[in-house]
Amino acid sequence: MSEWRKCKLSDVAVKFAMGPFGSNIKAENFTNTGVPVIRGTNLNYYRYVDGKFVYLTEEKANQLKSSNCFSGDIVVTHRGTLGQVGLIPFGKFDRYVISQSGMKVTVNPKFLDSNFLLYFFKSNIGQNELLQHESQVGVPSISNPLTSLKSVSLNLPPIEEQKAIASVLSSLDDKIDLLHRQNKTLEAMVETLFRQWFVKESGNWEEGILGDVLELIYGKALKEDLRTGSGYPVVGSSGIVGHHAEYLVEGPGIVIGRKGTLGKVTYLFENFFPIDTTYYIKSKVNSAGMLYEYCLLKTLSFENSDSAVPGLNRDIALSEEIKIPSQNLIEEFNDICTGFFSKMKININQISTLETLRDTLLPKLMSGEVRVDYP
Repeated sequence: MSEWRKCKLSDVAVKFAMGPFGSNIKAENFTNTGVPVIRGTNLNYYRYVDGKFVYLTEEKANQLKSSNCFSGDIVVTHRGTLGQVGLIPFGKFDRYVISQSGMKVTVNPKFLDSNFLLYFFKSNIGQNELLQHESQVGVPSISNPLTSLKSVSLNLPPIEEQKAIASVLSSLDDKIDLLHRQNKTLEAMVETLFRQWFVKESGNWEEGILGDVLELIYGKALKEDLRTGSGYPVVGSSGIVGHHAEYLVEGPGIVIGRKGTLGKVTYLFENFFPIDTTYYIKSKVNSAGMLYEYCLLKTLSFENSDSAVPGLNRDIALSEEIKIPSQNLIEEFNDICTGFFSKMKININQISTLETLRDTLLPKLMSGEVRVDYP
């Protein structure tokens, strides 16, 4: 490793910038199209900034020119959920604006590969560097954010080896992304079939309510510091939020958000632990795999079912009027869709394997414990 060299991030980058002051970017500035704004929710993805954006007009983005960022830039948070990091992708938007809680770095490509830097910040080494100046007072934040970012210490291999390391990790992430996309396609096919069978053709079916088909059962409190970190998925209103050695419900099963992300529906193939911000489902129609119930819930909207108290009111939700098909039709639908869900389960297992491999390799590659060949 004699060819690796220690340096500061400021030695191998050409530009650093903060997001605008709060008074310079407000909710009333947001538009439906234009220049996307990178907020914390857009950094909830492993590699690239993604998800639903709010936008600014071209004129407003020009006023915030110092906070503009472009393809290949790295964005990190300095306030709120610390440790978030994302790479600006090529080919989506011409430019972005970072929000008040973010900052960006533009690398010097002669010395530092932006993909390598992304993975460095994803590693425990990079996370420690990012968070070493974390303020313990008030809202989580990094003290003197730009100064702290510039002072990040790296042990850098030659640029070609950086690219080779990033390529190994990117190839795993590309496969993970492909499997996620496959599952989205499979789920969309199932939902399309459901709508064709049970929404467009429901004219002569029995009138009923959701409570005729299923029960909503409260999840159980499980504080974050009590979770073991491995084992069965812990499910909150937004989806899987951790893991625990014990489970509460045998899979397959369905969880729906009660507080927080109201009405979000999550399907679990394995045993799971739904926490107290959720309901889990008990079927009344003996549906194999509860595929019918899952698709049914995804067609319903519960966000405003309880205007007095923030949360999904169980009685109001169960009183939702629906058309109820015959048991034979439900079973026929489940039989057809079982193959789709079986493929999704295989993909999920493969994703887990690939993520474990990536997360195992990452610190070893960043420390030089494992080396890769490069031209």
